[in-house]
Amino acid sequence: MAGEPDNVVLVLLRRIDERTGRMADDLQDLKSRVTSIEEGLAGVNRRLDRIDNRVDRIERRLELTEVEH
Repeated sequence: MAGEPDNVVLVLLRRIDERTGRMADDLQDLKSRVTSIEEGLAGVNRRLDRIDNRVDRIERRLELTEVEH
């Protein structure tokens, strides 16, 4: 059979190489997805900070909290 290596070790090494390549691709995909999640979470945190600041201002205006000196 032409094209097939006679050496079993070569066959196994090629399989390992293919699997390693797929794993590297999967890892790159996961890294991209985690980065997207982190960026989204950072955006949510910024929005929550702004809401917290607005609630603080509202509470001060309504005199619901004590003013710190």
